[in-house]
Amino acid sequence: MSQERPLAKLASRFRGFLPVVIDVETGGFNPKRDALLEIAAVILNYGEDGQLRPVATHACHVEPFPGANLDEKSLEFTGIDPYHPFRFAKPEHEALQLIFQPVRKAVKDSACTRAILVGHNPTFDLNFVNAAADRNKIKRNPFHPFSSFDTATLAGLAFGQTVLARAAIAAGMEWDQAQAHSAKYDAERTAELFCTIVNRWDAVNSIPAVDAVPTD
Repeated sequence: MSQERPLAKLASRFRGFLPVVIDVETGGFNPKRDALLEIAAVILNYGEDGQLRPVATHACHVEPFPGANLDEKSLEFTGIDPYHPFRFAKPEHEALQLIFQPVRKAVKDSACTRAILVGHNPTFDLNFVNAAADRNKIKRNPFHPFSSFDTATLAGLAFGQTVLARAAIAAGMEWDQAQAHSAKYDAERTAELFCTIVNRWDAVNSIPAVDAVPTD
C-alpha cells in the first residue's frame, strides 16, 4: 500500500483536479431558461487506508430565479413543489455560494488546482451549474468549465450498467427508490459509486504521480 499522505495522493491522482460529486434537480432541461431547484455537492478525499471516500456533503434547496420556467412534467418526475414553505429554499446566488465556498476550500486544502465535476451523465449538471453561475455573475466558479467525470460511463465499464440505481445495486450498494431524485441522495450514491470504481481500479493498477500543473 502506498505510504503517500492522503492530501498528496489526492493532489496527484486526478491530474491536479479535485473530484467533487454534484447533482442538481431542476424545473426542466434548458439550463438558461428552466429553474435550478436543488443542488448537492459531495467532497471526496483519501483516508489513511488509501481508500477514496466521501468526507462531506453540502446541499441546498433553491428558489426559482425570477422569470424561470417550471415544466410540469419535470416537477411531476422529481416530486418537487418549488414554493412549498418547508423547503426553506435559498435564493440562487446564496445557494451557489453555500456550495462553492466549501469546494474552493477543499481545493485549497488538498493542494489541487481546481475542482472537476463528477456526475451521472454530468453534462446536464455542469450546464446548469455554469448557467446559474453566469446568471448570478459569480466569477469564481471552482469547477472546470467543460471537463467532467461521468459515472454512467465508468459504471458501464465496471459493472455493465449505466442507470444509476442499477449500477449502484451491481456495485453492492443499497438503493432506496423512495429517496431517489433528491439532489442530496443522488449525489451521495453517485459519490459512493465513483469511489467504489476508483478504489477497485487503484487496487489492481499503479497510477503514477503527476507533477505537471494542468493548463486546461
